[in-house]
Amino acid sequence: MSIKIIKAFSDQAKIEDDLKEKLKACLKIKELIALGAEYGFEIDEVDLYPPNEPQFTEDQLSEKMAKALLRV
Repeated sequence: MSIKIIKAFSDQAKIEDDLKEKLKACLKIKELIALGAEYGFEIDEVDLYPPNEPQFTEDQLSEKMAKALLRV
């Protein structure tokens, strides 16, 4: 279920400029999870990592987060 929540969070970040900027500024998983909670998304950290399919795109994340979550 959390993967659907992560996808919804990612989709919302694509349309809300304020959220988009905050997401891009996250450098740690805990920051990303806290940001999600701030916007009403309860994200399970385990679901962010491979082998789960990435729900974010490289341009949505900081370089550090992209490396951790997208295997860039």
